[in-house]
Amino acid sequence: MIFAIDEINNSPSLLSNTTLGFEIYDSCGISTRAIEGAMRLVTGLHQQIPNYRCEMQKSLAAVIGDAASRNSIPIAQLLGLFGQPQISYGSTVAMLSNKIQFPSFLRTAPSDRFQSIGLTQLLIYFGWTWVGILAEESDYGQQGSQIIKEELLKSEACIAFFESIPVIYSATKIHRIIHVIKGSSANVILAFSSDDSLNPVMEEIYKSNITGKTWIASEGWYSSPIFSQTSFHKTLQGTIGFLYHKGEMPGFRRYLDSIHPLIFPDDIFVKAFWETAFGCMWLSANLSQITKTSLYEGIKLCSGKEILKELDIPFLDVSSLTTTYNVYQAVYVAAHALHDMFSCSFGNGPFQNRSCTENHNFKAWQLLYYMKKVYFINMAGDTVFFDVNGDPPALYDIVNWHVNQEGLSSYLVVGRYDTSTSPNLFINKSQIMWNGGHTQVPQSVCSESCHPGYRRSSRQGQPRCCYDCILCPEGEVTNQTDSDNCWRCPEDYWSNTVRDGCFARAEEFLSYNDAMGSILAFIAAVNALLPATVLLIFLKYRDTPIVKANNRNISYLLLFALTLCFLCSLIFIGHPVRITCLLRQATFGIVFTLCVSCVLAKTVTVVIAFNATKPNSSLKKWVGPVLPNTIVLVCTMFQVTLCILWLTISPPFPVRNRNVQHDKIIIECDEGFAIAFWCLLGYMGLLASVSFVVAFLARKLPDTFNEAQFITFSMLIFVSVWLSFIPAYLSTKGKYMVAVEIFAILSSSAGLFICIFLPKCYVILLRPEMNTREYLMGKVTVNK
Repeated sequence: MIFAIDEINNSPSLLSNTTLGFEIYDSCGISTRAIEGAMRLVTGLHQQIPNYRCEMQKSLAAVIGDAASRNSIPIAQLLGLFGQPQISYGSTVAMLSNKIQFPSFLRTAPSDRFQSIGLTQLLIYFGWTWVGILAEESDYGQQGSQIIKEELLKSEACIAFFESIPVIYSATKIHRIIHVIKGSSANVILAFSSDDSLNPVMEEIYKSNITGKTWIASEGWYSSPIFSQTSFHKTLQGTIGFLYHKGEMPGFRRYLDSIHPLIFPDDIFVKAFWETAFGCMWLSANLSQITKTSLYEGIKLCSGKEILKELDIPFLDVSSLTTTYNVYQAVYVAAHALHDMFSCSFGNGPFQNRSCTENHNFKAWQLLYYMKKVYFINMAGDTVFFDVNGDPPALYDIVNWHVNQEGLSSYLVVGRYDTSTSPNLFINKSQIMWNGGHTQVPQSVCSESCHPGYRRSSRQGQPRCCYDCILCPEGEVTNQTDSDNCWRCPEDYWSNTVRDGCFARAEEFLSYNDAMGSILAFIAAVNALLPATVLLIFLKYRDTPIVKANNRNISYLLLFALTLCFLCSLIFIGHPVRITCLLRQATFGIVFTLCVSCVLAKTVTVVIAFNATKPNSSLKKWVGPVLPNTIVLVCTMFQVTLCILWLTISPPFPVRNRNVQHDKIIIECDEGFAIAFWCLLGYMGLLASVSFVVAFLARKLPDTFNEAQFITFSMLIFVSVWLSFIPAYLSTKGKYMVAVEIFAILSSSAGLFICIFLPKCYVILLRPEMNTREYLMGKVTVNK
């Protein structure tokens, strides 16, 4: 402080016509002494007289201090009543930012709120989500740690434990803390405390051989020489924490070296310091007898020839000064505020009627106004200003505690936290040495991270950081780490096996490019040629007895219908579109009904033809082409009518079925009014059953003219195929369901063709001698 005041008094540009002085009162770390000193400064007398300023020759500009928050709080409450500016260089409790309670309080040490937020960002930066907190039972420890707790809970982190460190030693409380640390899985512990309170806890941790923990330190204890003892190395190695940014004060070391009692004879501190530094005692007229006695006792007298800069003591190490630098800034704040106030020009002032203050008769609140608005760059090159709460911008060095192979500890600056920049936090991880000499960042989590494809499931009764990783259900994915939810894939997509992405579902339908589709199409095309070929054979041999004897017109129609039956299966193959969906079942139903109607007509014709030969038979009038043609027409038109109604009311249409197979989209035809489809099949089954019954009853008629046996077998095959089709159709999905229907069409059509026409072709082509009227008449005679 004295160095800064001398520097200002010698400055030609700052307060050139004003000399600063000072008074110093020792608070002794006691609140009552601090209040007493503040009152003496305000009144100007050794007597404390509230509301009076008895020293008129000298104006009180500012009270600088105290260092401890517990002392600054009552001082600030007192000085706030008078609007007297107070600048603290070490009080960091967040509550002092409350301008309602402490209207005239400012500080050059950043608020603990900034430190707490910075420490929280440090924890989040390293991914530590499972953290233990030790907080001193004081405003400093409780308020600072409470902010950290609140900030951590806003993020994804959790508090493994929160324990209070007693300010007054308590073995019971300390043993409880040790027990909690031992039982916790947290590998990172943050201690927000002063060095005196934390020391007993650290000693007990050392005795309990608790190692492998990463300690996060607040500035209140990190740089304390107490913890530089070798016994703490194993416990605290790799500790990382915050320290106030070290500012440089040009010329300060030279000033320290120049200190000498002979140069400052009236400075009570210099003599006491000299005696302590050199272990000697000054000869004094008042202590001559004591001095003589001391000589015999071996006490050395100070000569004044001692050289201060030759000493290796912490006092002369200006490289690690933080609080000292804050004092330096506090003095300059007061000086610049005075300078700005004295520089006020009449008519441009900030007060009533744009007035200024009387230079040496100013009010405390007037100086406070200028002090809150101060903005300057100090001798060290740092910008100094206050926010609306009277707090400076927070600038901390992030320091890592190293222990070398020789067992010597040192502090290495590995980053910084600066609230005036963005981002606030900067860390050089490559320089950090963690506990145990490791370079890899230690882990401190309650549960390992859930990889993409998994979601977090909280464990009942435990913090949210403790969870199980659950694989996303089928159709849902997550491509993030530690996701709380899985997201359903879009309609045409599905999840992959590891559930971290969606892939487009393959479209499935019975295609001509598919092996099964191409085989069925080939079989259908080849089989369609068989009835067409037989039709040509029948047309060629249309005048032969075997063709004429079996109602050749109906045979022609049946062969044509069988050709269409084989070909209609091709409509079921390929990408379903609206027109194919409309045609496939209707075409299949009408063509097959035509086939079965022809078979029924042939069967009825055989029965009537033989029964009409009986004497006085009434069936003679039904012999001829009219009856079979009528049967075919009526039976087929009924099916045609049913199909028209179906296609009119609720026609089939193509759909993208996503529910059959998760990884595929089935392109298929929705039958619309499904009952109509089953009515179509039921009607065909009815006709086939009637044909089977009639053919079965006519099976014992003369062999040569009788087709009843072949029709019986054909209808038996037909009915068997379609009865088997129903369960097979209902139990399959997708392209296999279509393949089942095609197989039923082909097999039933082949059954009809083989049973009815293959024997006739055999006779026509291979046994032409049997295809004569004489042979047929002879056969009839034998049979009779």
